[in-house]
Amino acid sequence: MERLEFRFAGRPDAPVASDGEVLVGVVGSGNLEVMIEQVDLGGACLVAIDTSINGFRETWESVLTDFVARHRLGNIRVSINDGGATPAVVALRLDQALANLGKQR
Repeated sequence: MERLEFRFAGRPDAPVASDGEVLVGVVGSGNLEVMIEQVDLGGACLVAIDTSINGFRETWESVLTDFVARHRLGNIRVSINDGGATPAVVALRLDQALANLGKQR
């Protein structure tokens, strides 16, 4: 089991919802669970990953950098419990969680 943590500068002007959070996915072989929370982080994005597959820090960082840049995110905390998902599944779940968060606004 490996724990990875990333911090992205994000957007200082990003809004913060008082109770904005969403959970998608399941922890299972080839899948993952993603929780996104809106919290005041001074515009930053924090990501914490617990993964059963060691040694893929650069891959995770690449997928997350793309996700944060595509959506121009800020004031977001992401928690991921990974069961060996591929980068495509990771990107899908992240987009799904963000879309569901948007429905709450």
